[in-house]
Amino acid sequence: HIDLRSDEEVKRLPGKELVNQSDPLVIEIWNNVFIQYNRLANGSLESLPAKHVDTGMGFERLCMAIQKKTSNYDTDVFQPTIQYIAKQSGKKYGMSRDTDIAIRVLADHIRAISFTIADGQLPSNTGAGYVIRRILRRAVRYQYTFLDFKEPFLNKLVPIISDQFAEVFPELKAQQDFVQKVILEEENSFLRTLDVGLKKLEQIRTELKGNTNTINGKVVFELYDTFGFPLDLTALIASEYGLKIDEDAFNKEMAIQKERSRKATETEAGDWKIVKDQEDIEFVGYESLTSKSRIVKYRNVKAKGKDQFQIVLDATPFYAESGGQVGDTGYLQSGKDKIQVLDTKKENNLIIHFTDKLPSDVGVEFDAIVNEKQRRLTENNHSATHLLHAALKKVLGSHVNQKGSFVNDKVLRFDFSHISKMSEEEIAEVERIVNEKIREDIHLDEKRNVPIEEAKKLGAMALFGEKYGDFVRVITFDSKYSIELCGGTHVPSTGKIGYFKILSESSVAAGVRRIEAVTAEEAEKYVNGQVKVLEKIKEILKNPADLVKAVEGLLEEKTKLQKLIEEFQNQQAQELKKALQTKAENVDGINYIIEKVEIASGDAMKNIAFQLKEKIENLFLIVAANIDSKPQITVMISENLVKEKGFNATNIVRDLAKEIQGGGGGQPFYATAGGKDLSGLDKVVKKAKELKNIKV
Repeated sequence: HIDLRSDEEVKRLPGKELVNQSDPLVIEIWNNVFIQYNRLANGSLESLPAKHVDTGMGFERLCMAIQKKTSNYDTDVFQPTIQYIAKQSGKKYGMSRDTDIAIRVLADHIRAISFTIADGQLPSNTGAGYVIRRILRRAVRYQYTFLDFKEPFLNKLVPIISDQFAEVFPELKAQQDFVQKVILEEENSFLRTLDVGLKKLEQIRTELKGNTNTINGKVVFELYDTFGFPLDLTALIASEYGLKIDEDAFNKEMAIQKERSRKATETEAGDWKIVKDQEDIEFVGYESLTSKSRIVKYRNVKAKGKDQFQIVLDATPFYAESGGQVGDTGYLQSGKDKIQVLDTKKENNLIIHFTDKLPSDVGVEFDAIVNEKQRRLTENNHSATHLLHAALKKVLGSHVNQKGSFVNDKVLRFDFSHISKMSEEEIAEVERIVNEKIREDIHLDEKRNVPIEEAKKLGAMALFGEKYGDFVRVITFDSKYSIELCGGTHVPSTGKIGYFKILSESSVAAGVRRIEAVTAEEAEKYVNGQVKVLEKIKEILKNPADLVKAVEGLLEEKTKLQKLIEEFQNQQAQELKKALQTKAENVDGINYIIEKVEIASGDAMKNIAFQLKEKIENLFLIVAANIDSKPQITVMISENLVKEKGFNATNIVRDLAKEIQGGGGGQPFYATAGGKDLSGLDKVVKKAKELKNIKV
């Protein structure tokens, strides 16, 4: 700890009295954690075979001490960003508590957001991506509320952070434009959410009408869960309206949701049962798909109410899921005892085999056998991603970097940084290059235990999601084409891939595109399927000489017919409007139109209802319509009747919808409902006509 208070304050009260007492100037700058025990599932402790000390230092706090500042935010780590925010917002830093907090939040959060996105983690609704999205939205909320930034601003801080940390975190500088665009898209999205949330809160305030000054906790949770509206923001806006929120009820709803999520993903792992005392586990899956193996340890795991077992072998050919490649499946066999391996994953550098049962004797030697067909097909797709990555860089530019991948025996997905949608020509060129490299039958050049600096000098690209040590594995398909760091399994030569076909190109996040493709058998199936479809179309069209021209002709004909139908429907709608207008019956000053009709579309009925409201004063319209053999009810009431008589179209339509086994809603002056029972339309008309006799 260090005491940064003045000499006068130190004399008055020694710093040792304030250690760990939350004094902002008596702070911890270094700590040691002694790692000694492993806690078992039953709560007891066992001594670790190797004990060590974990140390940590607070960088910002150390800067604060060295630079003799009284706050982390007064150091040169934060001040360039803080002064830029203050200047752009027109607020002077150090003059207002709320403004200062907002500026500090932005200066702090932009670092975490920028570094994490540059490191490959994009904002999302799950996992680590959700943490980043929450941090980003918290910053946007502060800039919106306290700094009066109603347009995206946070993204403009990226160049400042990028320049400041260019030497120590060059990855951010290299991806500055990409990171800035991702943050800009997130800001735009949340600012729209803020707008929706503010309108929702205004509606809630109107509905309360002074009956209570507390917003229901369930409503607050809906704002959070559906619209992504933070609790503290709802509370802040509510306070501006002179309202409170029922935080206890909100917390109750949140607890219910968390319990649902916990049960959906609940796993309960037992303690490892040691069978064989061995620390080093050998992976032989690069060379062989079989091995003679013994069980080192195993444990029982309960997941979603099902019992599973996790087994660690002393040697294994099974590849554990990582780098986007799925884990191997197969089986362990000893005599008649055959155990299916359902999946293979990695945990704490252990290769773990998932099975649904244990061998009858865990101490014997097993034949560990990988599902060869699945592995080979998966290798086709994995090697194809390397060829694809290189082709994308060649066609789109050097800015393309992998942002994620998934490969199994059926399909490959490849996510990469690129701002715009790929053109058809670009997709075709990428596909052509990959297939050209497949036909060249380039042999795999695999190097293991290469010092990472040497691998970088070779020009090897690091893959997103992989963790690299001092020594790496380098996969090369032609040193002038594709060199990557990769721990996955690959084809011995590109010709084994057979054929590569892109199925789709789409957006998955701001500045991130996704290609889905197939190879080998799946590519063959896809192409054959497309050929069959083409042949069927030609057969239907009587084998025209020019298929494209024939289809274009059909589309032109369809467009002409569609226009004729629309003209006919418009004419029908106008005639129906005139007919309904003549049906108006005045009862006590209210013009009732209650009829059953047939009409082409719901939109046409809506237009008629609004047109009649403009033409007829004191209108009370209920139409039971047969629309393409489906029942629909429309209720339209003049606004003055809603105010003066208390009529409510939504309440009326919901009551009438019972007759057609349906439901609906809308506004007090206009509402609609759909249903299942077409025969109920006559009952709707009968029930609606009874409303004419109600005295208001």
